[in-house]
Amino acid sequence: MRTEPLAPAGASEAAVQAHYDTGNEFYRLWLDPTVTYSCALWGDFGDDVGGDADAADLELAQLRKLDHHAREARATRGSRVLDIGCGWGSMLRRLVETHEVGEAVGLTLSKAQYEHVAGLGLQRTQVLLESWADHEVAQPYDAIVSIGALEHFVRPETSTRDRIEIYRQFFRSCRRLLVPGGHLSLQTMAYGIGGFVKGALSTIFPESDLPRLAELAEGMEGSFELVRMRNDPAHYARTVRIWRENMRPHRAELARLAGDARVVHYEKFLEAGARGYEAGVFNLFRMTLRRVDYGG
Repeated sequence: MRTEPLAPAGASEAAVQAHYDTGNEFYRLWLDPTVTYSCALWGDFGDDVGGDADAADLELAQLRKLDHHAREARATRGSRVLDIGCGWGSMLRRLVETHEVGEAVGLTLSKAQYEHVAGLGLQRTQVLLESWADHEVAQPYDAIVSIGALEHFVRPETSTRDRIEIYRQFFRSCRRLLVPGGHLSLQTMAYGIGGFVKGALSTIFPESDLPRLAELAEGMEGSFELVRMRNDPAHYARTVRIWRENMRPHRAELARLAGDARVVHYEKFLEAGARGYEAGVFNLFRMTLRRVDYGG
């Protein structure tokens, strides 16, 4: 049982649904075929994770990203894996079909995503309309993955002290849900250098804001040790530029589905995001974390 109070909430269930429940078809029109709504992992930036033959192929870059997180979390054949913020299920599908995990459990607060994943008919997979803060299991997981969920854990008005406490509660929860020595593979947008408008996400992501590296570092202390970290802002700049280009031929249909004003918001958001990543205003962290096992 949980022995300590939870920190203040970030984005409410209603706020999450206001964003993600715009409609599955809306996102399907401009994301890649896996319907993955987070930064891809490209193979031609001088990395050691793949070649450059598919540099223009967003779907392959997204699959490379999913494999990266599965590998970093040690999601091996037969293991039990938790996906916090499972989106439309691309990570869950990759875990059971490619990495052959024994059980994959996804958490989301979006009813549209929940219904979509539940309807995929994936083997050895369970999706829950539930927050990480409420998730309890009798048997701990072997691995945890969380991609693009941390951005919803705090609000623009949340104080630095409370932000750190929220992140601390998240990492403590993940530690509690993991087996000794277990790994968490985490991907999140974050603030970088230069000027930015606090709450810059609020037009698109209500009640959400980005973390800073120092806040995450303090929050994970005592729960996880940092094994490896990548900062890939150029990868996100390329990803969002492709999303923006994908929207162009579907402009009329997108406006029909979500309204012209909302499409305009997305267009501006993606264009500004690409410039922000290129300028270093925003970061894209991929962090490999190992559970701290001393002290009980």
